[in-house]
Amino acid sequence: MAQPMLIAKSSKKVEFCLIPSMANRHGLIAGATGTGKTVTLQRIAERLSDNGIPVFLADVKGDLAGISQKGDDNPKILERVRLLGLSDHRFREFPVAFWDVLGKSGHPVRATVSDLGPLLMGRLLNLNEVQTGVLALVFKIADDGGLLLLDLKDIRSMVQYVGDNAREFTTQYGNISKASVGAIQRGLLELEAQGGDQFFGEPMLDILDLIQTHSDSRGIINILAADQLIARPKVYATFLLWLLAELFERLPEVGDPEKPQMVFFFDEAHLLFEGAPPALLDKIEQVVRLIRSKGVGVYFVTQNPKDIPEKVLAQLGNRVQHALRAFTPQEKKAVRIMAQTFRPNPKLAVEDVITELGVGEALVSFLEEDGTPAVVQRAFVCPPESRVGVIAPEERRDRIRDSIHFGNYETMVDRESAFEILRNRTDRRMARDRREAQPPPAYGHPEPRCQEPPRTYRQPGPRYEEPPSRRRPGRPRESMAEAFAKSALRSIGSSIGRQIIRGVLGSILGGRR
Repeated sequence: MAQPMLIAKSSKKVEFCLIPSMANRHGLIAGATGTGKTVTLQRIAERLSDNGIPVFLADVKGDLAGISQKGDDNPKILERVRLLGLSDHRFREFPVAFWDVLGKSGHPVRATVSDLGPLLMGRLLNLNEVQTGVLALVFKIADDGGLLLLDLKDIRSMVQYVGDNAREFTTQYGNISKASVGAIQRGLLELEAQGGDQFFGEPMLDILDLIQTHSDSRGIINILAADQLIARPKVYATFLLWLLAELFERLPEVGDPEKPQMVFFFDEAHLLFEGAPPALLDKIEQVVRLIRSKGVGVYFVTQNPKDIPEKVLAQLGNRVQHALRAFTPQEKKAVRIMAQTFRPNPKLAVEDVITELGVGEALVSFLEEDGTPAVVQRAFVCPPESRVGVIAPEERRDRIRDSIHFGNYETMVDRESAFEILRNRTDRRMARDRREAQPPPAYGHPEPRCQEPPRTYRQPGPRYEEPPSRRRPGRPRESMAEAFAKSALRSIGSSIGRQIIRGVLGSILGGRR
């Protein structure tokens, strides 16, 4: 049975525990830089793993990789252990799987273009509403034609094909402007220059590989190496949103389980919402609200709660608020608004305390067993048992080689998809055009024969006839009408065959999988 997870203690030794059955009600870890958010995230991840709950988190600074190694005698940690009276604290490592979109610091993580869909791709390419609509038409035309969009060269060739044949598609699908097609192509080129071609392709990440437990029943902590990816914020944010959408789509409804199937941490959460169109914000809100019933808890990590839209913030029941800095009137106003989101504590002036908290100190409010938020309290976050900080490259390599996923994603697969199919169509059309450009043969005229040497006859005799053995063998020569009819039948048969094959592929492979 899942046990309450000790996260923090007050100076009076009052314990603050995260209840496993409430862990899928989402949460928030907030605070200014250097106040202890990373250590809090690490402590929560360790306790979740101990309860057999898999975790996914993004390591944007490279210091969360220490979870994979045994902690050491750090003086600050030892002082906090003594202060809080943690007699059962022991240093140990935790089961970890490393992942990396760039494929350098973990198992490669890939997705297909079709799986992202036009909405996320539009945000990734920085498209406006009209351009995103044209991109949606490109996806629709590809689906109707049974053309798989797996990697960047597939979507680039598909956009070019739709642009070159825009007039043919306008009646059925709507107007396709050359300006929008050009904007999409420019965005794809920029994305490729940023390393997007490494993210798109196969084998695609099986989302169920993130929901694994170790042989000792502890949940595996999946760490995404994002220290380089964070330099491309839209790729980072889009990737995390795609993962969350995959979890929402693939996992079955479980209601209110004893403990979550998985807990998902969004670090640098403000990147998820900056510049996001209203349609995408609505989707994020919907997923956060409904994914709880799939047994998934979502925790946002950010510097200030105001980075989170109000509709999403209202869904976050478990909160750890570290210190905020308030010097300007606008910052003081933000602190006052944030303080009002906690359940009031008559003995605590929350608005004043927020700016006074020390490193590793926080305002804590977890959900109680009946689902109501507890009264906010001031407490110290318990130190983690694993290493705090970075690890050596050889330590990371050892963990990657020992992982159960090693070898499953390292080699990219490039099967036939939209790029190959459209290229073959172009080659066939060009070959047909070359054949049609050649002059037709001259039907009805006998081929010239070799001239016979002159014969000398002494007297007139019977007319010379060519011996039968020298006559040209073969079937009777066909007329112009017969040749045209046969050519037309071949053309019709070939067209029907292509339509049937395309239809079958569209019905089998035209979907998401």
